[in-house]
Amino acid sequence: MFQDITKPPPPLPAVEFRQLEPGLTILSPLVRRGTGPPLIILAPNNNDAEKIVEGVPSHLIKWAEEGFTVAEIQQQVLEKDAAGALRRSIEAIRENPKCEPKEKIGLVSYEPASWNLAADAVNDIFDIKATVIYGDASDKVAISPSSVPTLQHLAGKKSDNPIRTSDLTEYHYPGVETYKFATPFHKSFHYTTEALSHTRSLTHLKPRLDGPYFDLEVIWDEHCYYEFADRSVEHTMSTMVQEPYVNHVPTLTGGVGRGSLTDFYRHNFIFNNSADTALELVSRSIAIDRVIDEFIFSFTHDRELDWLVPGIPPTNLKVQVPFSAVVNIRGDRLYHEHISWDQGSVLRQLGLLPEYLPFPHALPDGRKPAPGKSFEYKVPVAGTDTADKMRDRNLVQSNQMFDFKIREV
Repeated sequence: MFQDITKPPPPLPAVEFRQLEPGLTILSPLVRRGTGPPLIILAPNNNDAEKIVEGVPSHLIKWAEEGFTVAEIQQQVLEKDAAGALRRSIEAIRENPKCEPKEKIGLVSYEPASWNLAADAVNDIFDIKATVIYGDASDKVAISPSSVPTLQHLAGKKSDNPIRTSDLTEYHYPGVETYKFATPFHKSFHYTTEALSHTRSLTHLKPRLDGPYFDLEVIWDEHCYYEFADRSVEHTMSTMVQEPYVNHVPTLTGGVGRGSLTDFYRHNFIFNNSADTALELVSRSIAIDRVIDEFIFSFTHDRELDWLVPGIPPTNLKVQVPFSAVVNIRGDRLYHEHISWDQGSVLRQLGLLPEYLPFPHALPDGRKPAPGKSFEYKVPVAGTDTADKMRDRNLVQSNQMFDFKIREV
């Protein structure tokens, strides 16, 4: 089903910009299928088209990695002739042989002023089927109306009654002060808030543009196959975007960027896992741009697994522990993995976590230990029961830890 690892993986798509004029740039889809529908970006004036900084790409690159044929129109161009700039962009996109299907167009405006310059012209273009507009909640009344289904990302104080209709959907982001939170390389850029808004934008755009859609399960399964079955660093990395990242939450292991992540996979992960490693899938949820798995990770601790239990020599004990994986997929390649597990259960199964530990704090009732004695608490961490109950909810009785008490020793 997947590629033969005895042969080199295909290279990532080349990033080839076509500048129609200063401030108006076209970029083909950066996906394996090679084609994608048209998307117009209204962006602030910038020279950042080719940038990827600490894993954060420019707007152009990010949307091309999502599988769109992208035209970026900067504000300087709109100020001269917004209608003409839109017309030239659409013509150039549709002339691109990699723009398929061509009929339905989406538009994302990262500048409310740019949107207001372009709004009348956009509303006259029948083929634009959906718009996304970034702005400030305090100025939302100044955002020109759109004649097509619109998603607004509004920075600042949250509305008591956000709009949710078929024509207009509002999302508020009270944790940021300005819509610039979604502009890469700007001092107000906020990574997690931008990522959340981007997923919402995809949810808004894709159904109205008929895609692009990808089989996210197959993409994730392919990645895991190269990691755990065929064990190929090169093929594993070929399933990921230009600058991906992985974070194993309990141990902070992984890597940010292609170089550090490749090094991690080669020296700390792919060839370091036990031969009997197994992943038992318990549940899987599919969203517009991610796969969320619950699974049981089983292995024999017969070598030092420095990504999982760094610094601990092999114990030769068998372990089975619940894991969760939130896997963000951009287009038809992985962007990031957030992997979590019950580290306490791992240590319990390795015989490295005592049943009781000292309790160094005052008790709520003021009681103190007798002279020469101390209080201990029973550590609320389970061993293999965590995996057993995930497999079968009736296999382990619930709430047994409610009986745990402080003891005096």
